[in-house]
Amino acid sequence: MADDIDDLLDEVETKFLEKKEKSGGVSKKSKAPVSKTNTKVPTRKTSTGDADLDAMIDDICEAPEPLEPLVDKTPAQNSPRTPRGAEGKRRCAVLYLGGSKHAMGLGSSMNQRSCDQLRCTDCDFRAVFYDNYEWDASCEYLFFRNNVPDFTKLKAKLNKRKGSRAYACQCKWTSVQDLVDIQKKTDFKWVCGKHDS
Repeated sequence: MADDIDDLLDEVETKFLEKKEKSGGVSKKSKAPVSKTNTKVPTRKTSTGDADLDAMIDDICEAPEPLEPLVDKTPAQNSPRTPRGAEGKRRCAVLYLGGSKHAMGLGSSMNQRSCDQLRCTDCDFRAVFYDNYEWDASCEYLFFRNNVPDFTKLKAKLNKRKGSRAYACQCKWTSVQDLVDIQKKTDFKWVCGKHDS
């Protein structure tokens, strides 16, 4: 049986080398001198099983080259840095908090608006805000931890005050009347959660 396998491998190798040489390809074995004993394939009686095997080997050797991988042709505006679903979303250049008289939206140094997409990096919650309210002085951490973002529960510690805006996440809270750069409030770790353009 081992002799049959060797004979078969020699036959495949010989056919493969002949096809390479005909197509103009150069194989490693064609560079080296080949002895006459290796190139001669012993003839043997072929049966129908051998003919089928020869046909399968020929099919494998004549198999077409694999197709080129599909290339995603996306527009240039969708760069690899932009995650899916984030197209058209922008962050505030300068993060402002402001009272109810200040407009809300995407803020920049020229367009001073209070950010309405605040997110806390400490508690990983979105900050809530209420116009014309301020937080009572008796507010404490556990009150916010248990009640944000439910306005009906938070209302117990909110006092009405015209022109003020009350902000809170689950770990920090503040009331603001004038426009304030959040970087000046050093204990707050709020960031812009991105605005739709």
